[in-house]
Amino acid sequence: MSKPLSSKDWFGKSAAGLVLGFTLALGAAGLFQRLAGICDTFFSTKGQFAMWLMSPVWALTLSFCFMFRSTVRAWLWLTGANLVVWAIVLILEGPQA
Repeated sequence: MSKPLSSKDWFGKSAAGLVLGFTLALGAAGLFQRLAGICDTFFSTKGQFAMWLMSPVWALTLSFCFMFRSTVRAWLWLTGANLVVWAIVLILEGPQA
């Protein structure tokens, strides 16, 4: 039988949401930047959207981190999501000269 949701692990879950949610939001903004073809111009509309994309992604991650059944699951799943997003960003970046 699965463990019911409780509020006893709130500190560990919120720490996972704050730390790993930030890096996930940063990776999502970088992924959008790579897919949209934004080079160095952050003053364009797409550049501003990529920059401001971080706050809703971070807020959603922090909000939904309490739905994990344990602190360990929150850290593991958010670490896995970070690894996937950052791997895609690094693959899209390509080799540096």
